[in-house]
Amino acid sequence: MAFGVRVDTAFLVATLPSTVPEYPDSRNVLEPGCARCPHLAESRECISWGTGPLDADVFVVGEAPGAGTPEADRWKGGNWTGMAYTARHSGRVIRDLMEDVGRSDAYYTNAVKCFPPDDEGSNREPTGEELANCRTHLVTEIEQVRPDVVVPTGKHATATLLALDDRSLDGFVGHVLEPIDCEALSVTLLPVLHPSYQNIWIARLGYTPEEYREALRSRLDSIAG
Repeated sequence: MAFGVRVDTAFLVATLPSTVPEYPDSRNVLEPGCARCPHLAESRECISWGTGPLDADVFVVGEAPGAGTPEADRWKGGNWTGMAYTARHSGRVIRDLMEDVGRSDAYYTNAVKCFPPDDEGSNREPTGEELANCRTHLVTEIEQVRPDVVVPTGKHATATLLALDDRSLDGFVGHVLEPIDCEALSVTLLPVLHPSYQNIWIARLGYTPEEYREALRSRLDSIAG
């Protein structure tokens, strides 16, 4: 295993989706053909727009769409579907998690709407410029939906939201499941682990998968309608 991390098989199985969550059937297109980031516009297959009800209480923000799997049956990924969080791993994991905690009607989007490729065509982290270019799309979505709570999944989604208050992110793991007031948007942020890192970090935070889900449910219920 890379980086010398040993993952317990039983734990890994327990954190994978136990059901097939509902698949979105529409997307919230804000700027057709957006080319604010020319390199991303040239390399993407689709712009991965937000999905879900525009009156959702819970608003989930990912980092950026992955490369996707074009031959997959339905769960191809936002780079191929044009809809956020529709990959077989990350999409199903985060949607299953939200359904498990009673939030099947959440809205899903990404901090960066286009797949950011590295030189080999694999995923890379979005740059600060790409996050800044796409931040107005994210603000527009939040202002449209007016949720009770915004749930950023991972450090980049959390950092781009904190930037609206001119705040930087000092570490990330210590902020997981800890409410943060976002004054610029008049909304509460509740960071959670990125689905790609749940298998490692849930246990390191001292939770079992069931305890992590129940902690998320409790905090969402205390903030959202």
